[in-house]
Amino acid sequence: RRQRQMCIRDRERRVTMINILVKVKNVMNKILSAASVVLLVFMTSLVLWQVFTRYVLGKPAAFTEELVKYSLMWTAFIGAAYAFFTRDHMSLTIIKDKLTGNKRKILLLVIDVLILLLAVFVFVIGGFKLAMSARAEYSALLGIPRTLVYAVSPVSGIFIVVAQIINIYEDLTGVKVE
Repeated sequence: RRQRQMCIRDRERRVTMINILVKVKNVMNKILSAASVVLLVFMTSLVLWQVFTRYVLGKPAAFTEELVKYSLMWTAFIGAAYAFFTRDHMSLTIIKDKLTGNKRKILLLVIDVLILLLAVFVFVIGGFKLAMSARAEYSALLGIPRTLVYAVSPVSGIFIVVAQIINIYEDLTGVKVE
């Protein structure tokens, strides 16, 4: 009877954990996809405005080039974070496709742990240091602090870290968080 109660409690904890991870994943996916859409619409509008002012008005709007460049950086980093949540990122699957069973699970776990470490040390910590080192720098044309431009690295890094924690949970338990 006591063992059965422990099994029930353990099952309830797993269900609670999965529910939390599902909610986190859904919220993060919505945030990242909405941010990507907004950035893409913004960039498209800027490029169209640039073309219009250059070829129709004969006087190009200088600010658009810099804004498009920074928006593209943000879009790439935010899109990468989204790809880790959906596991749709580009990868070489030559070895993974040849493995089965536990060997495949171990490989996926090792890859996800390495990505987690990369996200923590390069994106979050390194990106934060980069953003802080650029506090006194401003963009040439718009005067935007470079810290805002480089802040995309730690921001996307945090999203990737959360995605990888969920991916590692899936690897270890075999339960798909959806």
